[in-house]
Amino acid sequence: MKHRKYFQALSALIVGFTFALGLSISGMTQPSKVLGFLTIDKNWDPTLIFVMLGAIPVHAFTYYFARRRKSPLLDTEWHMPSATKITKELIIGSLLFGIGWGLAGYCPGPALTSLGSGSIQAVYFVAAMIAGMFVHRLFQKSLSK
Repeated sequence: MKHRKYFQALSALIVGFTFALGLSISGMTQPSKVLGFLTIDKNWDPTLIFVMLGAIPVHAFTYYFARRRKSPLLDTEWHMPSATKITKELIIGSLLFGIGWGLAGYCPGPALTSLGSGSIQAVYFVAAMIAGMFVHRLFQKSLSK
């Protein structure tokens, strides 16, 4: 397909916009909603569970039918992760992600979506996230030498 890259970019834009819209409508761009879910006390907010219960079946249905195809609609092959082992790095990264999520109430998708609202919290979070990615890259390069 001659214009495959164009359609891939357009598809990514549409999917990203739809995801951001869903995050916004569900309130998941509000750190107070996420922290309300993670803080189990008399003010506990179960909203996040309902968002997940709505998203998981949609994903499972779509994934089931998509994987039955020989290749994706806009590419010649599937690009699936090859790693299958639980490693020390995976556990440490997961812990860091969870701690950051619990402290800030943001994960990457909602934080990027919240940038559009002008939230200064989101700006700080995204700046820290980018800095963390940069430090990780430097660390990985130093290990490979």
